[in-house]
Amino acid sequence: MSSIASELERGPIVALLHGNADPDALASAFAVKCCFPQVTIWTPGGTDRMAKEMTRALGITLVESPERPPGTLLVLDTSGPELLPEGTDFAGAIVVDHHTRTDRWSSARTYYCDDSKSSCSEIVLELLMAAGKRMPKEAALALMAGILTDTGMFKYGRPSALRAFAGLMEENGVQMDEATALVHMDSDISERISQLRGAQRLKYWKIGDFIVAASQGSAYEASVCKALISLGADVVFVGSQRGDNFRVSARATQEMVRLGVHLGKLLDGVGSETSNGGGGHPGAAGITGVGDVEAILNISVDSTVKLLRRLTEGSSGDR
Repeated sequence: MSSIASELERGPIVALLHGNADPDALASAFAVKCCFPQVTIWTPGGTDRMAKEMTRALGITLVESPERPPGTLLVLDTSGPELLPEGTDFAGAIVVDHHTRTDRWSSARTYYCDDSKSSCSEIVLELLMAAGKRMPKEAALALMAGILTDTGMFKYGRPSALRAFAGLMEENGVQMDEATALVHMDSDISERISQLRGAQRLKYWKIGDFIVAASQGSAYEASVCKALISLGADVVFVGSQRGDNFRVSARATQEMVRLGVHLGKLLDGVGSETSNGGGGHPGAAGITGVGDVEAILNISVDSTVKLLRRLTEGSSGDR
């Protein structure tokens, strides 16, 4: 932490976020920028809808052009280099992450990964504390929003996330409703249509008392996953095809996680098998790359079915 803080003090720093960056990634970069002025937040792959609202509400300045700004790369909340713009040189980069540890960052100069954390915002909070920085209220609000979204409003939060959140409230005089207002967003019509289409295209497999589901769509993969979980699935994979490229999001219930399912490790294995990049958390993960999305979904489902059969000691079920 101290060596990373020293590097940030020297500057200039380019905080690079993964494509379609979420509130946790944005919050991490914004808090760093608030405490280390020589930081530029670079989002060449854009941000998701909620992060866009955070950008507007907190007055965050982003550089979205494909041209890299000058400075040392600080890659935040990114499980693998395949989520960065193609051709990005990260040989001298500092990588700070909380997803499943991977050797795909072996070329980076510094790789700090704490996968015991529910969010990257918690790691950044520790970094700023180690650097002796006191953040403005806006940065504290952002970190709280990052924790809220990555813990599913604390449904999947670990004790460290609760402690970090409470500390931010106390130290910065932030009320709970101020933080939740940043991440409250009603689904728009296109998102609801994607959820309905996901249900329409659903395939599922019964493994003992559990259900594994898969579907294809064209957008809002994570949102469709959550909708299918709410319909009764225990593990869900939703994929989309964009030309030669694909993207798959995965979600699992906490019961599955407690049973031993770790989607981040599972999709990391699928990525290694198919020469793509996958990873994430026990209950939420993803994989992107080049290939046929239907084939990737089938491999992911097969891997999950085999894992569940091992975990349930050969419980009977029909596929």
